[in-house]
Amino acid sequence: MTYLPKPKFHHPDIETNSLGFTHRDYEGPISTLCAGCGHDSISGAIIKACFELAIEPHRVAKLSGIGCSSKTPTYFLGQSHGFNTVHGRMPSVLTGANMANRELLYLGVSGDGDSASIGFGQFAHAIRRGVNMVYIVENNGVYGLTKGQFSATSDKGSKSKKGVANTDSPIDLVAMALQLGATFVARSFSGDKGQLVPLIKAAIEHKGAAFIDCISPCVAFNNHDGSTKSFDYVRAHNAALNTLDFITGQAPITADYAPGTVEEVKLHDGSTIKLHKLAADHDVRDRGAAINALHRVQSRGEIATGLIFLDDEPDDLHANLNTVLKPLNRLNDADLVPGSAALDKINAGLR
Repeated sequence: MTYLPKPKFHHPDIETNSLGFTHRDYEGPISTLCAGCGHDSISGAIIKACFELAIEPHRVAKLSGIGCSSKTPTYFLGQSHGFNTVHGRMPSVLTGANMANRELLYLGVSGDGDSASIGFGQFAHAIRRGVNMVYIVENNGVYGLTKGQFSATSDKGSKSKKGVANTDSPIDLVAMALQLGATFVARSFSGDKGQLVPLIKAAIEHKGAAFIDCISPCVAFNNHDGSTKSFDYVRAHNAALNTLDFITGQAPITADYAPGTVEEVKLHDGSTIKLHKLAADHDVRDRGAAINALHRVQSRGEIATGLIFLDDEPDDLHANLNTVLKPLNRLNDADLVPGSAALDKINAGLR
């Protein structure tokens, strides 16, 4: 329970990162979600990603809306800044916070009800404006807090726990993010930490609007036969577009090898990885090809996962608006009151 703190004592030889922090330093209180909820697996992936990137917890601002998914920021990064907004309004609050202080890392956590229904417009505008953030949707295709109604991402023809079929067409948030101009777009599965953790790490390092749609089965209301968001269904229909790993910036390591072959690459720490070039027909830097790949995979009844699109030169809202580098609360009188000469110049430009 959230009112039960985790013990601070730990083994003296427990693993630490380069900052000297342990995994516990990136955790929060004990989760109150249903045992086995996919959302807790996503929280664990965020904890692991931030631990491995050695991010100082106080540099992160985590924001959420309303729903099971929006409760999860309580359970990770307990020493970070946090704000739980009203239903569907997380993107606008995150945008405002980002505009006021660009020095923090902004992590928006939402759900399919929070982002694809009441917050759909907010989602769209935050993405199209190029807000520098990591936007994670914990997508279970159901309203878990209100006992299992279909959400806007529920697939047409999928069945509820009571056996009722959904007659509405679903909203594909990945396709929407691509069309709206997101510069990092990915999809993963809460039960595939080997894929999800590198994606979160890459999204954090990306300087632009990074969006991850994470299929996260609801064990209480959407993990049954007939559901297309259940653990068994997603595992059976997961069409991974690529094999992923993430390495922080160092001296460049290059590899040039043919599709379908394996290449051994030596890393900075002396270890060696084997790269197997898969899905040679999918170009992650081609937005149109990414949209076509989604439709192609979906037509086979499969779920495309992995890094779907990446723009190496992303837009950023601060650059587009030419904002100041300092957080607004650190601006002094000289910054805020430039004088009558500057005002006259502005007025002259408006005539």
